[in-house]
Order: sequence, then C-alpha cells, then structure tokens
Amino acid sequence: MPRASAADAAETARRILDVATAHFAEHGYAAVSVDELARAASVTRGAVYHHYTSKPLLFAAVASAQQQIVADAIVEATAGSAPDAALRDGSHAFLDAITRGAASRVLLIDGPAVLGWEQWRRLDAEGPEQELRAGLREAGVSPALLDPLAAVLSGAMNELALWLAAHPDGAARPQAHRALDTLLDSVAPQT
Repeated sequence: MPRASAADAAETARRILDVATAHFAEHGYAAVSVDELARAASVTRGAVYHHYTSKPLLFAAVASAQQQIVADAIVEATAGSAPDAALRDGSHAFLDAITRGAASRVLLIDGPAVLGWEQWRRLDAEGPEQELRAGLREAGVSPALLDPLAAVLSGAMNELALWLAAHPDGAARPQAHRALDTLLDSVAPQT
C-alpha cells in the first residue's frame, strides 16, 4: 500500500485534532476514548497514536491550539486599540474567548487536571499571558510591577472565567465584564 503524502498526513492529523477538540469539549477528557476518536475521524486507532503518540499528548495538542485561539482573539481585539485601551480591550477579549466554545471545557475544566499545573501555566504563559504583559507595558506599568501584576491579573481573570463558565445565564456575562472593568480600573484607570 502506498504511503500517504505529507499533505495527506497533515490533513489526517488536523482531522484527528478537530474531532478530539469537539469530543473533549462536549464530553470531557475522561469520557473520551481513543477508539471513539478514531471512529469519529474515520481513521484507525494506530493513526491517532502515529500522529499524537497518546491520549494525553493529543489533549495537550488540543489545549495548545485552544490557547492559541484565545491569544489570537486578544491580538485581534487590540489591533486597532490605543495604547491606553489595549489592556482593557485584550482582557475583555480573553474573558470572552476562554469562556466560549471548546476553550471553556478544555482550558478551564480539564486542562489543569490533565496537563498538570506546570504545563497548563506554560501554555498560558506562551499565549494569553504574553499578550497581557504587552497590554500592561502599553498601559505604562513599571517594569518592577510587571511580573506581579501579570500574575495577579492572570489569576483573577482565570477565576472570573471559571465563574462565568459556571454561570451560563445571560446576566452573568455583563456582570463578569463589569467586574473585570473594576479590577482593571485599579491597575490602569481609564482616561
């Protein structure tokens, strides 16, 4: 049997990742089997293991892709922002992006448990937190306070995102955004 081309292999890996994202988001990591993912992606179990080695590494790839989606939402929201507004615009974009779609379950619920705290924090630091740091710098935060303020805001926004994910009613989202504004006003008041 002829070997798949590099393009075919990349398409198979992408399809597996897409199916895994949907299944992990809907059912949670623990309830999803590799056999189920392989069937849904129309590939063999061996193909899943060939591209991702293990279920935990497949989940890590899904989580990394979701962190990138969140970081991209922040970049998009701040692209036309004035420097003094970028922190606020990016923070609101983070809250919306991480609490919608697959990101909520994958990053907030299963991510820390499946990946472990250290790997979960590394993914956050490489994506959304990097954008947060840029927003803090643009808001004029002194270098001496950059690390502690990034830690405080990142932790607070992650907790706010967990609260919002647990309160999916329509009133919770505006409340969460008002709470975020209150927090941000203490760091970088609006002018």
